[in-house]
Amino acid sequence: MYLANQRAGTHSTLRRGEVAGSTKKLFRQKGTGNARVGTRRTNKRRGGGTAKGPKPRDYEYHLPKKAVRAATRMALLSKLQDQETVIIDDLALPEIKTRQMAGILKALKLEGVTCLIGTAGRDENVYKSARNIRGVQVSPAAELNAYNVLRPKRLLLTRAALEELRQARAKPAAATV
Repeated sequence: MYLANQRAGTHSTLRRGEVAGSTKKLFRQKGTGNARVGTRRTNKRRGGGTAKGPKPRDYEYHLPKKAVRAATRMALLSKLQDQETVIIDDLALPEIKTRQMAGILKALKLEGVTCLIGTAGRDENVYKSARNIRGVQVSPAAELNAYNVLRPKRLLLTRAALEELRQARAKPAAATV
């Protein structure tokens, strides 16, 4: 669904009615000794239209909200079960320094692998420090989805982000009347 929604759908070919040329019959049906032909625009001829070529269309579709939430939960669970998740207490950077973020990733043995860093809320220092490192993506816990979780090799979460995910993904208690 995420990849289909990213498709532009702007591909287009010209059909018979859209190419330049007359609809007049090239020459009469009988008596010339040549094979019978119709218009110059036919798809059999060079410069003619395409028979069933692509036309612009929208590839977008959406799953139900419950299915999207369930897929995100299963993706997070899969990362946890496969031990591809690293959970740290806090990821607070006092200033915007890519070198500090690279040092943290190296200490956690996440250097050189694709990694998604999940933070609680939008942390500008973490985002700006990590955006120039190849293969590293920073996203708030509220914006995580199944595709973003499964795509990188490793997932780095702070405890606050994990707690936020637990709160957001928890099934609401049944209302008593």
